[in-house]
Amino acid sequence: MVVTIAKWTIDEYHSMIQAGLLDNRQVELLKGEIVEMSPEGEAHAYFSSEAEEYLRKLLGDRVTIRSGKPITLPDDSEPEPDIAIVQKLGREYLSHHPYPENIFWLIEYSNSSLEKDLTVKTKIYAEVGIEEYWVVNLKKRQLILFREPQETEYASKSTLSTGEVYPLSFPDVAVSVNSIIS
Repeated sequence: MVVTIAKWTIDEYHSMIQAGLLDNRQVELLKGEIVEMSPEGEAHAYFSSEAEEYLRKLLGDRVTIRSGKPITLPDDSEPEPDIAIVQKLGREYLSHHPYPENIFWLIEYSNSSLEKDLTVKTKIYAEVGIEEYWVVNLKKRQLILFREPQETEYASKSTLSTGEVYPLSFPDVAVSVNSIIS
């Protein structure tokens, strides 16, 4: 017997949301599959909130920072990264979530979801050309930077626990690694 997984389009996923079929479920659409999201623990909530506040102060009105909100990708994916640093498009976001061309970089805080964030999401984000993706390993207090998307992977990967990072979209801005991971 062959098992076939039903794949969903973004439009079908939105219809399910509007119909209330996914109410009270923490899910995201990844490559056409509806995937349960891990519950957010205290450390995850604390560190991501602190980083969001820090980035808002640091980047000011140059960007919009969206926390735990969907982004829409052309591969039937609609993940909800912990922090998405996106273009300021104002009310345009009433008609669509940010697309890859609207995204400066994404940040995921990972504890129990580390494997998914380092494998599945890395491939999805690289495949659609998201220039920069950061994963915070909460267990080791490390920042893992992915840059230079090439097909389904990133050509550059580095792991930091101190120092500063200059985002590719904002080379004049020094982001303190410590302010992101602790």
